[in-house]
Amino acid sequence: MMYSRMTRLPARSFFLFGVRGVGKSSWARTTLPSAMRLDLLDEALFHDLLAEPSLFRELVSAVAPGDWVVIDEVQRIPALLNEVHRLIEERGLRFALLGSSARKLKMAGTNLLAGRAIRKAMYPLVPRELGADFNLNEVLGYGSIPLVWTADSRREVLESYTQLYLREEIRAEAVVRNLPGFVRFLPIAALLHGQALNVAGIARDAGVARTTVTGYLEVLEDTLLTWRLPAFEARLRVRERRRPKLYWVDPGLVRAVKRQFGPLSAEERGALFEGWVLGLLRAHAEEQPLFDSIHYWAPVESNTEVDFLLRRDTEYLAIEAKAARRYNTALLKGLRAIDGLPDLVRRVLVHDGGRAFRTEDGIDVWPVKRFLEALETDGLWP
Repeated sequence: MMYSRMTRLPARSFFLFGVRGVGKSSWARTTLPSAMRLDLLDEALFHDLLAEPSLFRELVSAVAPGDWVVIDEVQRIPALLNEVHRLIEERGLRFALLGSSARKLKMAGTNLLAGRAIRKAMYPLVPRELGADFNLNEVLGYGSIPLVWTADSRREVLESYTQLYLREEIRAEAVVRNLPGFVRFLPIAALLHGQALNVAGIARDAGVARTTVTGYLEVLEDTLLTWRLPAFEARLRVRERRRPKLYWVDPGLVRAVKRQFGPLSAEERGALFEGWVLGLLRAHAEEQPLFDSIHYWAPVESNTEVDFLLRRDTEYLAIEAKAARRYNTALLKGLRAIDGLPDLVRRVLVHDGGRAFRTEDGIDVWPVKRFLEALETDGLWP
């Protein structure tokens, strides 16, 4: 089944990054049906262009100024971007540059066309796109990457996804030198979903050097599997800095890397729900001015925290994500602690319960349905 995506077509050339199977190619075929398409997973085309990038100019010679050219898996030949740059400047062609990794482009010193192409991201399916098919338990259990979600057996496809990633992104592109070490590292990184990073601890558990772990974390980010969420630091001294938190882009990937495919346990549900809420915020922020920056809040002098602190212009919005199905006041601890933050305009508890209300001290308690309505109607901010 095909789902209509939120991603809007820019007016000018753009990069569109997203993990494998997220639907970039399908979206491009639907959105730009008459565009010339070059798929660098076509090995014959790949080897021809790798040997002689200038052949690219001949391939697109018939494309009229202002028309679109789609290049799939553009990261496989970073040198092509030099030709793309010239064709944008000289002939006014427009390019949709799709990729599942920014690593080779970054490693090659590519300047991503010096601002001549904007950068966009595509995320796993969100409730707005899934419509009546949305089911929170299914999303937390298997994720919502279209390749997995639309499969006859979600579990089978999810089980093979890690091997696909290792084969296509890591081994084939020679991203890491020590593949066994990286394989040991992956499940450890999955266990840290939603937690502050301790590089020394990861290195010890994976049996590799700290510098190696730092490189591995960069690989996960460059191949779009994870994000690092920084701590909010308002005029803190260096010694007071908090470590960033690690989040995976999709709850199904977290479970696949840990090889957990059974019913969701209460222990894993909380972190998966929290990461899913972050994914929703990031996905919607791609297409609407939802925030300028996002952090988590954890003051040094306190043992409490708030999951997400959004900043837009000079205002702040605090969001706590709890998988609890029953509301209780203990869920508000962090949101009550952050109340004195200057320019804080709203505090929201998102939970898996069924009733929306506002507490006496002004905290909005929203079930998932109300939170989704706010995202979809641009009503998150007051």
